[in-house]
Amino acid sequence: MRIQFIAIHTILLLPFATLYAGQEAAPKNELGFTLGGIPSLSRGNSQQSVELGAGTAFGVNYGRRFLGGSKAAIYGEVEFLANPLRDISSNSGTATKNVASLYITPGIRLKFFPASAISPYAVVGGGYADYEQSTTRLDGQRNPAPRQLARGAFDFGAGVDVRVWRRWLALRGEARDFYTGSPAYNLPSVTGGQHNVAISGGFVLRWH
Repeated sequence: MRIQFIAIHTILLLPFATLYAGQEAAPKNELGFTLGGIPSLSRGNSQQSVELGAGTAFGVNYGRRFLGGSKAAIYGEVEFLANPLRDISSNSGTATKNVASLYITPGIRLKFFPASAISPYAVVGGGYADYEQSTTRLDGQRNPAPRQLARGAFDFGAGVDVRVWRRWLALRGEARDFYTGSPAYNLPSVTGGQHNVAISGGFVLRWH
């Protein structure tokens, strides 16, 4: 029984042991800047529908490593992503004309081989989404929808960092999905959750 007990605990601890394998550790702090796009999105039904046009995504991300080694590491992170404008088209003239968005999502990043030249990672987090609706509708009339609308946000995604200069500078490519409540489209039939996928690239500054 004692041997079985030791064997079981050894197996359970193996995944955590790989986090500390190796001597070299990646820099603790990362500050990333990304630029990308959000694809268009269609929602609704045949009676009332909207198409939220594609938009530009500006991202800033701060991460700090708090656990791990050269094989894998866990980072705490805060992601800021802003989209200044996405135009809306609809089969209803009462729909909101356009919308801007901001997402702020603290979370966790699991990075593999963080001290290597190529480091893939996965992220998950949650926080706050802010939507700013236009003051007019598609038909030119005043929009009764609120100017600002706060929603909860859940984000998840994956990416890769590629080191380009020593340990301090890397290129980054990633895709994230920010799942939130709907903006105020001013259409009763278009409600519920909405996926906002951002595909971005940029660079990362890293330091201890």
